[in-house]
Amino acid sequence: MGQEKRRSEIVKLLQAAEKPITGAELSARFGVTRQIIVGDVAVLRARGEEIIATPRGYILFKSSGEAPLRRTFAVRHSGERTEIAAELFLIVRLGGTVVDVTVEHPVYGELRGNLQIMTEDDVEQFLRSLTEHKAEPLLVLTGGYHLHTVEAADTETMEQIHAGLRQAGYLAE
Repeated sequence: MGQEKRRSEIVKLLQAAEKPITGAELSARFGVTRQIIVGDVAVLRARGEEIIATPRGYILFKSSGEAPLRRTFAVRHSGERTEIAAELFLIVRLGGTVVDVTVEHPVYGELRGNLQIMTEDDVEQFLRSLTEHKAEPLLVLTGGYHLHTVEAADTETMEQIHAGLRQAGYLAE
């Protein structure tokens, strides 16, 4: 299969997918290296495809026609897995999606990680991934301070998330 056909198939797979597809899954499917898939995704993004890389794999941004409500929360807590879990579980249990995490690095400036955490399973998978890869969360670079972009279906849900983060002591106010 040629590269253009493969790229077209990648887009079709992502459009039909109900969950993220990993680079390893795509490379196995097309019989190419993961690096080839990374290059294909880069080319597709340059062509305007809204492919998002998450810790669980690639997803294609799908507009539902109605933009969800989006808000950035400045939060702070330790890098302990229990606190990370509690913060993320709080947001998704109240109906939010954790779109990303951002920190301000003194050398690199703004560092952002796409998360797309929508469910409790997503939280558990994210935490497993941190452990399996022996990775540190971005908040360790900033003494626990970080930003989360959160999406919710409506203002009431967003206010519940805000109140929950405040009550838990996570808001950096």
